[in-house]
Amino acid sequence: MNKVHVRSGDTVVVLSGKDKGKQGKVLQVSPKEGKVIVEGLNVVTKHVKPRRQGEQGGIVEAEAAMYASKVQLVCPKCSKPTRIAHKILEDGSKVRVCKSCSEEI
Repeated sequence: MNKVHVRSGDTVVVLSGKDKGKQGKVLQVSPKEGKVIVEGLNVVTKHVKPRRQGEQGGIVEAEAAMYASKVQLVCPKCSKPTRIAHKILEDGSKVRVCKSCSEEI
């Protein structure tokens, strides 16, 4: 099983590609493929065929998956793109920590 450094609901910034520098919220994470879907970024056009009687087909814009290595987490406290460290608390639980400001994420 592959691990991905971001979770659903995290705010991330894109490091490379056509949406470089843009921020968005992670909608879906696919650890098996190592990809994430970010809200409003990496938008592609899809040709959709009508499935039922009366339903309309056409060209639809949708967010496509991108590799998780192309995104970096934005710390909610210091608002900077940061790497993630892990810290084990006294009760034995593991939490994610911002590398730049050392606050829990």
